[in-house]
Amino acid sequence: MDFADVQALVLNFRDARSWKQFHNPKDLAISINLEASELLEIFQWSGADTDVPSAKLEHAKEELADVMIYCIYLADVLGVDPAEIITDKMRKNAQHYPVDTSRGNATKYTEL
Repeated sequence: MDFADVQALVLNFRDARSWKQFHNPKDLAISINLEASELLEIFQWSGADTDVPSAKLEHAKEELADVMIYCIYLADVLGVDPAEIITDKMRKNAQHYPVDTSRGNATKYTEL
């Protein structure tokens, strides 16, 4: 399944349930944040361990999917193509983070 197929699956799921009427940019942005917080909660109190424990991998996958689903909903409501805006952003990132100065460096582009 490619991204367009996944996007259609997500939007058809929403439309079959007539949920688009509840989707406005503000509430979708809030939902993205809430789901991202649920993903972050998996790491809470994990100390120095920054990897997802194998016992929590399925939960992490579900929360990540929720974030991505809400992103697809928001892109649809805003009338933007996710693939296009990601491509545009990656072009900007490439300008901000040239390989020769940013490779292996976590410094923000304004400080490179």
